[in-house]
Amino acid sequence: MTLSKFNIPWSRVEWVTCFFLGGTLLLTLTAVPWYILTYGLDWFQVGLFFFWFFLTGMSITFGYHRLFSHRSFQAKAPLRLVTLLFGAAAFENSALDWSSDHRRHHKHVDHEDDPYDISKGFFYAHLGWMLFKLKPLPPMENVADLRKDPLVMWQHRYWHLIGFATGFILPTIIGYLYGGPVAALGAFLISGVARTVAVQHSTFCINSACHTLGTQPYSNRCSAKDSWVMALFTFGEGYHNFHHEFQHDYRNGVKPWQFDPTKWMIWTLNKVGLTSGLRQVPNDKITTCQENERLRRLGQAEDIEQMTEENMPIMSTRKSAS
Repeated sequence: MTLSKFNIPWSRVEWVTCFFLGGTLLLTLTAVPWYILTYGLDWFQVGLFFFWFFLTGMSITFGYHRLFSHRSFQAKAPLRLVTLLFGAAAFENSALDWSSDHRRHHKHVDHEDDPYDISKGFFYAHLGWMLFKLKPLPPMENVADLRKDPLVMWQHRYWHLIGFATGFILPTIIGYLYGGPVAALGAFLISGVARTVAVQHSTFCINSACHTLGTQPYSNRCSAKDSWVMALFTFGEGYHNFHHEFQHDYRNGVKPWQFDPTKWMIWTLNKVGLTSGLRQVPNDKITTCQENERLRRLGQAEDIEQMTEENMPIMSTRKSAS
């Protein structure tokens, strides 16, 4: 029997993705500790790491996710350009491809056509869906609006080069200007390689952990969950149950006390005229949704209690004869 190339297991492996993800992780676990033990770690390397982590991570949540995928607000061209430059440095594909995958995720969440379907397992949702070609890629018909954006299409064509320039080369140059070759090597390893791994797994956790851990105060229609813990590591994306119920709202942490730096960034930039058209779900609709879910759970609990009472065995009080 003749098998198509697609059905041969090793042909399903995305080798470039595997080598990149595996290589950066290996360097992070080996070369980065070696550098720190050999040359030490100063304020410059720590500061540069967190600055690049903020720029690239926020470019994913602010740019790729809430701006391009959900169009939950509009942004001026210079701001869109910055998010596209540093979003590429997260090495999570172009904004066009990322948005296409994410829109399919919302349309088919927890089902076969969901790109990172959690029902296939935690590892699959976190990482596995990128490592193997399990089926042919669907046509990108859901991003026609983004194809009209010249900046998005420019980044889509050159995102690999842009990513290497902004993600690896630029911090290395800054390191060299600060302290010569040794500082340049540290900047490459810490702010380049280790930062890439940190940002990627922060984003990957949204697909895996945020569909596994937490509560569902707004809806149980899909696996998405709210978790304040995950919000701390994902720039506020941890309030995922709210997001799946109201995906076009620019906020994820809708309550004033909920940690959502992406929301705060969008709001702040709106005050200085760099963002506009912030989309918000009316408060009464959010309250109604939350109350309906509370009543549903209450009714479910009462049904379970009633079933338990009806099926409870009758206990005999008669003593056995001695």
